[in-house]
Amino acid sequence: MSAVYSSSALRAEVKSVSQLASRRRSRRRLLGLFALLLVVFAVSLFFGRYPQVGLISPAQLAEDALAQRLILNLRLPRLIASLLIGMSLAGAGMVMQMVFANPLVEPGFLGVSQAAAFGAAVSILVLGGVNWQVQISAILFGLLGLALSYLLARRVRYGGWVLRLLLAGIAVSALFASGVGLIKYLADPLRQLPDITFWLLGSLSSITWRAVLSVLPLISLGLVFLWLMRWRLNLLALEDEVVFSLGVAANRERLLVLFMAVVITAASISISGLIGWVGLLVPQLARRLSGADARDGLPTAFLLGGIFMIVCDDLARTLSAGEIPLGVLTSLLGAFGFLILMTRRTVKV
Repeated sequence: MSAVYSSSALRAEVKSVSQLASRRRSRRRLLGLFALLLVVFAVSLFFGRYPQVGLISPAQLAEDALAQRLILNLRLPRLIASLLIGMSLAGAGMVMQMVFANPLVEPGFLGVSQAAAFGAAVSILVLGGVNWQVQISAILFGLLGLALSYLLARRVRYGGWVLRLLLAGIAVSALFASGVGLIKYLADPLRQLPDITFWLLGSLSSITWRAVLSVLPLISLGLVFLWLMRWRLNLLALEDEVVFSLGVAANRERLLVLFMAVVITAASISISGLIGWVGLLVPQLARRLSGADARDGLPTAFLLGGIFMIVCDDLARTLSAGEIPLGVLTSLLGAFGFLILMTRRTVKV
């Protein structure tokens, strides 16, 4: 009897030591990513065209008033916006993939992005495109897009839940994309159409402190909320029967985290335009690094999303004399990276 007890105690101790070592590795990994994010942010702040591609030296910054204004009034708000948008889209993608138990889900696949784009286009056409009006309209229509996808998936009569959800998201995205096309047809070709077209391609070239500050409280609140709820995501990813047996109000909490994910997605889109593939690719990378546990995966996705967006924005503003649309670059790099991941190993859910 004592031998059996000793063996069980030994296995429990070994498991405890293994878990402790795993947590330490996770902390080191997160600290490393955080340090990398700080380095990328700092280098990007001084890197760019002035007038040629290169770094602004500290001596030049101390003597050149124009360089100081360039960094403080143009690059710094743009970098903060890139960081917020990358963290928001990556975090929203991770949340949706866990809640729907589908590694191929992201805001763009569930109708959220196209619905938010439609809302912003309506605001530009009807209300004149004032910043706060565009943001509110994008958020409301983003929530509407998610709700329509969910309700339509419940009405589909064939296939599993994952397939039904993807089909519903494709249909809702196509519906709102058609609406955006109609708005472009109705828009003034000299005044409104260029704004809508440029917005749909995604860009941070016109970002100002006012635009950043207008979404900073909302996005910050959403990111903090999702971070605090990261340990609950592991429960919400389980089957309804299991979650109910644990005493968790699954449907209510799922709606709450999805609502916040849509809010930060729509708020990001409202200042940058459509940015694709971040919410799909980055969570895949985060799971490869940290595993399926949301306690580590969600912070990893936040950090990777910020790094990815800052690097993409750096490329967008330096690769050519005329700025490349940010949405084009994220789609190109995201699709290429996704193909590499899909051909290497099975994705963890």
